[in-house]
Amino acid sequence: MEPLYQITVVCLHCRREFQTSRVRPSFKKAIRTDTDFCTYYKEGNENPEFYVVRVCPTCGFASTDSFATTMSERQRAAFAEKVSATWSAKDYGGKRTTQDAMFVYKLALLSAQIVGERPRVVSGILHHIAWIYRYQGDEEGERRFLRYALEEYVKVYETEGAEMNSARLMFLIGELHRRLTDYANAVKWFSRVINDKRIMDASMIRACREGWATVRDDMLAAKLELPEELQSAGKK
Repeated sequence: MEPLYQITVVCLHCRREFQTSRVRPSFKKAIRTDTDFCTYYKEGNENPEFYVVRVCPTCGFASTDSFATTMSERQRAAFAEKVSATWSAKDYGGKRTTQDAMFVYKLALLSAQIVGERPRVVSGILHHIAWIYRYQGDEEGERRFLRYALEEYVKVYETEGAEMNSARLMFLIGELHRRLTDYANAVKWFSRVINDKRIMDASMIRACREGWATVRDDMLAAKLELPEELQSAGKK
């Protein structure tokens, strides 16, 4: 059995049908996962993250399952002017390399920005781009897109936090601050989860405690003075 299978998608922009690939569930066997949920798969296996974005070969509109399901005529016109007008038909429906994955995610980012997608959609795309840079060993690119993702995650918290798993969102905001060595803000966000008695998500509380401990270790390794909050937070 092949790891990839095809599904049919209707393009939100031009309304044409096209096919795109997905990885069969039986082939999604992770070998490890980073603290910000970036997942690694055995070398030679297909990475399911590479196939999240579907790209219309006719007009170039790239989206994920999280995109809105309708598009206004104004949005269609804006995308046609900025992308479709110069798009050279190319099919990304088959097997994808790391470079292909980077391209389709950046195309999805452009598509989302043009049609004004919600911050929760944009933040996920930006975070995935950072992961692809991480797969490539490009630390500068990874950090740049982690910053962009962090900005969008904060927007999500400010505008949609009540509608989502806010503990997971707050953990991610804290974790990206930690990865970007903004330790004070990392502790602030981790502590919000740890000390909020209304939060019952045990896995995220545990993750924030571990994140808090990692920040402390990172600061000690860098010979940085621990702030009072870091000495006491998370011990309750």
